[in-house]
Amino acid sequence: MRKNTNNKKLVSEEGMEQIIFIIRKQKVILDSDLAALYGVETKNLNKAVQRNIERFPAEFMFRLHKEETDNLRFQIGTSSYGGRRYLPYVFTEHGALMAANVLNSSQAISMSLIIIRTFIKLRQMLSINKNLAQRLDELERKYDEQFQIIFEVIERLMELPVGLPDEPEKPKIGFVE
Repeated sequence: MRKNTNNKKLVSEEGMEQIIFIIRKQKVILDSDLAALYGVETKNLNKAVQRNIERFPAEFMFRLHKEETDNLRFQIGTSSYGGRRYLPYVFTEHGALMAANVLNSSQAISMSLIIIRTFIKLRQMLSINKNLAQRLDELERKYDEQFQIIFEVIERLMELPVGLPDEPEKPKIGFVE
């Protein structure tokens, strides 16, 4: 999808985090980005994967659907495939590591370590956010109970008559028939 001619930008932690996407509730990296990091062409990466397909079960790698590709293209901000004829593959953390083993180059091995560290960092960040969300839910439940009591008191107060009690009707003064 994207041509990454300068993989030094991608090697930084910020760069790595930008090329990892969440698709089908999994953190994944595009085959083209993985190929750029490993210093090979995307087609050569995919050929090596196909030659060793038994090492890549569905939880390691899968092909995107057209809708997912369109959505991803919208997120990335690109307007075309860049000449691709096939829908891209995406690799999970384990798939990226397995791809490095299949390529068996020193650059692929060193880059796979950086990729794995980034996946671990993202997992830790999600865990921290999950814990914070859980704490907020607990606080909301606690305060919801307290506020429920206040709301009940306010409702009772609203049912009481407002203002002064009605005055009795005064007798009319003057000529009465």
